[in-house]
Amino acid sequence: MELDHGTGHPNYGLAKCKEEDLAEDTFVSPLPRAVIRPNDFILLDGTWRFALDLEDKGLQENWYVNHPYEDEAQWPGSVEAHLAQGKREQKGWRDQVVVWYERDFEWPVSVGEKENSLLQLTFGACGYETQVWLNGFPLVTIEGEAKHIGEYTSFSYELEEKILRPSNRLTVRIVSTMNADIPRGKQESYVYKRGGIWYQTYTGPVRSVWLETVERNRLRSRVGVVSIIEDNLVRFTVTTRIHDPGTYRIRLKVFNKTPDTPPVAEDEFTLVLEAGQKNQRLVLAIPDAQYWSPESPYQYRLEAELVDANGYAATIETLFGLRKFEARGSRLYLNHEPIYLDGILYQPGAATYEEIKQHMYAMKELGCNLVRIHIAGVDPRIYKLADRMGLLLWVEVPSPHRSSPESRANHREELMRMLALIATHPSVVIWSLYNEDWGAQDIATNPETRQYIMDMYHFMQIAYPQFLVVDNDGWRHISFEGRLKSDLMTAHIYANELERWKQQLDELVAGNLDRVAAFPLVVGDPFFFRKQVPLIVSEWGGFGFADYGGPQDNEQRAEQIRLFKEALRQRPISGDVYTQATNIEDEKNGLIDATTGELYVPPGLLNSRNA
Repeated sequence: MELDHGTGHPNYGLAKCKEEDLAEDTFVSPLPRAVIRPNDFILLDGTWRFALDLEDKGLQENWYVNHPYEDEAQWPGSVEAHLAQGKREQKGWRDQVVVWYERDFEWPVSVGEKENSLLQLTFGACGYETQVWLNGFPLVTIEGEAKHIGEYTSFSYELEEKILRPSNRLTVRIVSTMNADIPRGKQESYVYKRGGIWYQTYTGPVRSVWLETVERNRLRSRVGVVSIIEDNLVRFTVTTRIHDPGTYRIRLKVFNKTPDTPPVAEDEFTLVLEAGQKNQRLVLAIPDAQYWSPESPYQYRLEAELVDANGYAATIETLFGLRKFEARGSRLYLNHEPIYLDGILYQPGAATYEEIKQHMYAMKELGCNLVRIHIAGVDPRIYKLADRMGLLLWVEVPSPHRSSPESRANHREELMRMLALIATHPSVVIWSLYNEDWGAQDIATNPETRQYIMDMYHFMQIAYPQFLVVDNDGWRHISFEGRLKSDLMTAHIYANELERWKQQLDELVAGNLDRVAAFPLVVGDPFFFRKQVPLIVSEWGGFGFADYGGPQDNEQRAEQIRLFKEALRQRPISGDVYTQATNIEDEKNGLIDATTGELYVPPGLLNSRNA
């Protein structure tokens, strides 16, 4: 079964593309994921029919079967933008909004020409609550969800041939709410209202949607990578998707990025696989391996094949890098070399990929080797870009806004989806489970909240050892029996006077954990610092934002930053994260023009590694 993608149509193409050696990418894959397939795809982006369901009666009236849609909207986009356009003249929503999207697509070739293929529908991201119908039939995600909850990661449907038609109608119902139990990052909710550091909602069809042919028995588009650089080994975790149980072989080949060269390593593994989905860990040795680092972001190309008993091979490809990032005592090491993190906080908001790319290059020009992507679900191409550029990334689960069993369940689901899709990238080195106890406000008093965070911390230590994990960034880290449940001791410290800044840093390095940040740095059992873990000042500065004070003149601000950075490097601190890269809504403290990518301060200002 193949898709007839025509000649030159912007919504049709091959998902297999040639990765460029240069950081400046000349081709941008429209599919937001790390893994590519040598299969056809159709982007369903563009104009969709649209309806606002003010009374939430669409399900009762079977809009997914037949409804006269009078409006149109562009996908990808946002519910907020679509409500404000055309005849609707509705500027926003409160409490809850229900909207419907619908479009047709033609089935280009008769179904079933290739016995091994089926059609898969994937949403790059959509939410907060999404239901989908094809020709009036309800669809269920591969994970078994009739309703998908979340807005930041992709989800897919396998389309059964029996419900496909020569002309097909795809219907999507989206519910956006102020529910504080849903992972929402810094978008407003019932708990945190818009204003200051809380932003307008940007929900709905926020990322591309596409159809592609995939094999019935295949490797899914997710690859976990763990490097054991001491032995030049790479541990790959692949996900098999099987409809026909039997004996299969997984064949791995690793190539240098140079085209048309033989593999530098290869191996084959025989497995008996049942129907369904299964994660499988495989190990491959790479002789004379080159390591990935910000100074030399070297990447290899992996080709993985699932081969059935008849010799049919289903193939995926991805780039990866070998690197080891670890905490030893009070210091950080990359590939066994000590490293200091010159970081910056980044909140892309509704920025396009082209704007994000400008911001990333500007952050590197500032001298940063680390970007902390602040509790946001971003276009996954940002991770591929960081891999090529040699930028370390600190990522965070978009936080719910209330602590409850429901919010923890939603948080866990979002974390698992993010891990499955991001674990390929060598640039991602640190994860935060929570930030400033948003969604875990009772962390100091509720053992259930602490237990959940500890469980996720221990899980990631075992399943994803390539990352360092922060339990609750900024303050209120968890101690259990005197053991910190975080790989880093992080503190958010905002001061606008240099002497006060130095005093706070001295308190931090001395281990006086109650007087540094807005709240005590540790909760639970007593924790005696004694340089057991690296110290990171993971937010500071904010100069220009009214609530944080400090100089607003760019020249004075640059001098203040230089003096504050000097004070950081004079103390046994392993890294810092300046707040922040660009302005966003009320937060007017950026160092980079959000539209042009130009710097407001001198290049290299945040680079203290050569100081």
